[in-house]
Amino acid sequence: MEKDKQKIRVSQKAVIFREDGKILTMRRTKMAPSRPLHWDLPGGDLDFGENVRDGILREIKEEAGLEVQDLALLDVISAINDRGKFWVTIGYTAKAKTTKVILSNEHDDFRWIMPDEFQELKASPKNKKFIETFKLLRIRK
Repeated sequence: MEKDKQKIRVSQKAVIFREDGKILTMRRTKMAPSRPLHWDLPGGDLDFGENVRDGILREIKEEAGLEVQDLALLDVISAINDRGKFWVTIGYTAKAKTTKVILSNEHDDFRWIMPDEFQELKASPKNKKFIETFKLLRIRK
């Protein structure tokens, strides 16, 4: 097996919600290296040696310009992607402290939507699974 395929990559995603129950989704640009024009959740790759909490807060700030509170672990998913690379993705929930979204150059649009609406969008199976888990947890509370 190639050395590169034996590496474990770690990414993180956050389901950011508001008081009214809506969540933030952002559309990847048409130039995105993977899943162009798919709806996404804020997040990204964990840098080598980076604390996971610091990493997801950094990504939320970089991609959406938001401050959040009540960051909590949601789920962890591992899978081999369509390029044969093994990814572990850590999912979180966080409540938006601010709701004025400032997009980075990685996304070209955003929406605050109800979780059920996310499932109708063109989005990765991993992100859809995070939203399903989020919905289940919200029902149990």
